[in-house]
Amino acid sequence: MNTPPAHTAGRWYTSHHAWLVGWLQRKMGCPHGAADLAQDTFVRVLAARGLDQVAEPRAFLTTLAKRVLFSHWRRRELEQAYLQALAELPQATLPSVEDMALLHEALQAIDQRLAGLPAKVRQAFLLHRIDGLTHVQIAAEMGVSLASVERYVKHAYLHCCRLDADSETP
Repeated sequence: MNTPPAHTAGRWYTSHHAWLVGWLQRKMGCPHGAADLAQDTFVRVLAARGLDQVAEPRAFLTTLAKRVLFSHWRRRELEQAYLQALAELPQATLPSVEDMALLHEALQAIDQRLAGLPAKVRQAFLLHRIDGLTHVQIAAEMGVSLASVERYVKHAYLHCCRLDADSETP
């Protein structure tokens, strides 16, 4: 019998959700976080194949929940490391909220302007303009010829110039 995955997942959710939340809460010590991770686990269940062939749903759910939990802990460790690094920066080097907003807008504008360019063209242009690398350094970094880098950077400049010309046209 081939039961659609959504039906099997629905039955599992009804039968095992409360148990899974309790299991996660014992691991995390936080009822709200446990509920969130249980939901993330069931999202993975919906994406899983062959649910109707699983003999032990709780064992399957435990495996998925462990993966979700480990991902959660890795993200939390990364976030803590980032916050620690920010806290250790001298106050003068921290950008203001306004500067961060302006930087975010500038990055979005750059991304929009370079949208539609092939990946290698974008990479070469960004390495040249943002990282300040020479064409020779870019060629070594990307593993392409110097002529290719020159062509990529020229293509990106011409693309940006066309955008400027198009935006000035009434």
